[in-house]
Amino acid sequence: MKKGINFLCGELFAECVAIMHYQKPTPQDDVDNLMASILNLQDDMLSRVSHVEPGMKAKDYFNKLRSDMVSQTDEIVEHIKALL
Repeated sequence: MKKGINFLCGELFAECVAIMHYQKPTPQDDVDNLMASILNLQDDMLSRVSHVEPGMKAKDYFNKLRSDMVSQTDEIVEHIKALL
């Protein structure tokens, strides 16, 4: 799961770098904030994968983790689309 998180966040980050280099009228602050949110997402998800919350079943915990990852990733993708 950690490899998947790293891959997904790396791809999102690469999209932001491509936008910075190829979409010249893009505001730099918007791209910087988006890149920071991707890094925060990666850090948060990796820390959550490493430490399962006590009192929760592992299956329920990882299903919640996956749904949180999908919803936050969708939000970031929408921001990337808005920059294009």
